[in-house]
Amino acid sequence: MRLAMIGLGRMGANIARRLMRNGHEIVAFDRNVPAVEALVANGATGAASLEEVSAKLEGPRIYWVMLPAGDPTEQTIATLMSHAAPGDIIIDGGNTFYKDDIKRAKACAEKQLHYIDVGTSGGVWGLERGYCMMIGGDADTVKMLDPIFDALAPGHGTIPRTPDREGKEGEDPRAEKGYIHAGPAGAGHFVKMVHNGIEYGLMAAYAEGFDVLQGKSSDKLPEDERFDLNLTDIAEVWRRGSVISSWLLDLSAAALAKDQKLDHFSGRVADSGEGHWTVQAAMEEAVPAYVLSAALFARYRSRVEGTFGDKLLSAMRFGFGGHVEMPQ
Repeated sequence: MRLAMIGLGRMGANIARRLMRNGHEIVAFDRNVPAVEALVANGATGAASLEEVSAKLEGPRIYWVMLPAGDPTEQTIATLMSHAAPGDIIIDGGNTFYKDDIKRAKACAEKQLHYIDVGTSGGVWGLERGYCMMIGGDADTVKMLDPIFDALAPGHGTIPRTPDREGKEGEDPRAEKGYIHAGPAGAGHFVKMVHNGIEYGLMAAYAEGFDVLQGKSSDKLPEDERFDLNLTDIAEVWRRGSVISSWLLDLSAAALAKDQKLDHFSGRVADSGEGHWTVQAAMEEAVPAYVLSAALFARYRSRVEGTFGDKLLSAMRFGFGGHVEMPQ
């Protein structure tokens, strides 16, 4: 299939590359000209404007927008809507607030355009590992785009199949490949939003646990109760057979192996919105979310007074997404 990739940052460029590796054609656009040139060198067709993007696609045109949530995405989609023809498809693969998706889908429908939201997880590793995707929009359009999603997904891989799932009525078989049609417009980003809220909680648990381990050598404790623990060894042994093993623990182990004191990190932990939105959704639904809300507020606190655990949070964020810390 031929589609446009608009936004060639860490995620957008690698999504485009993975699609091209699987035989799809990409029209690439970004305000950063060297980013476009780099993708053209990999086989994409470059475009110098959104108007040129439209001209280099054939109907129904497929526009995949991979930009930061907020004004960059809003303005780009508004411009695309002015150039698009009935039947064209606009995909937002960024971390948009799901209520904005619902509004956009209605505006697109008035122009006979299709709007698809794709919650995308995979970070800087997605090019090789594939991307986990949670998709919102009408079922027929999602089905038509399936070759794109199938190419981006990790596939079955080596993960054991879940017992009692195969052939069960109502289960989406695509979930085992790493992507699902979650529901109507907004559902994809809503599921991804909660995914990121959970991620906050998991990361906070690791960070707090390692902070407790690191603090066991403190001179605040009686001398015979102090342990000088090797955090690198602990992270490594927990990766192997422990019930708390995970990719986040893998990233923690890698960061600690490089520098057990994590001196390269300040511990000022940013948040990209999804944690806040998840807590907001919990309040709207009257669902208690003790861990997720505490993890969010811990990030706010880290910008005032940091801990070793906050440094580990920063290390994990850098590990999976290349996220840099907030400036001092």
